[in-house]
Amino acid sequence: MNAKVHPLAWIIAALVRGFSGVQVDWQGSAPECRQRIYFANHSSHLDFLVLWSALPPAVRAKTRPVAAKDYWGSGLRSYLAERVFRAVLVERRAGSKAASEDEARSARFRVIDQLSEALGESDSLIFFPEGTRGSGERVAEFKSGLYHLAKRRPEVELIPAYLENLNRILPKGEVLVVPFLSMLTFGSAIRVEDGESKPEFLSRAHSALCALRRKRDV
Repeated sequence: MNAKVHPLAWIIAALVRGFSGVQVDWQGSAPECRQRIYFANHSSHLDFLVLWSALPPAVRAKTRPVAAKDYWGSGLRSYLAERVFRAVLVERRAGSKAASEDEARSARFRVIDQLSEALGESDSLIFFPEGTRGSGERVAEFKSGLYHLAKRRPEVELIPAYLENLNRILPKGEVLVVPFLSMLTFGSAIRVEDGESKPEFLSRAHSALCALRRKRDV
């Protein structure tokens, strides 16, 4: 067992894999101990737990979820996020209350600084570029954070990861899980291309993630 991973994380990972029934499919990429940003759709508070638990143990040990500070930043949730899973807690609406556009931009880039520092020299991140939870029916447009982080750390691979049925297993506003099978599909690595604009990259990354969605009867 890797000493870097809290013992409770291994127990939670096994439980999460059990009640989510997650089936994992790697398409165009493989689970490797290399530095990556796994960017996924977001429809449930279970998302980062399921994605993290679905990674091989050696990969999990080097992978940190990015989570919203307003939800995961207090009480037991804070302990689980920061101490057990080494999550990076960020302000979900960084800069939204700033007095000026410049202050808002500065606040957003402080988050990019925080995430770049969290990557360090060898860690990976689980990142949700929509910025907030959706309904699970569609993937919302991506915020600019994925682009700016990819530009800041161009050596890090970006791997799309599509999660299905997590919104059914733990619907918004509920605390009890509902038994459904879930699916997690990883796609091929992408990077920001030379000369590619922010809108072009975000559109391409969004399409790469949505292309992994499957129609399944569960």
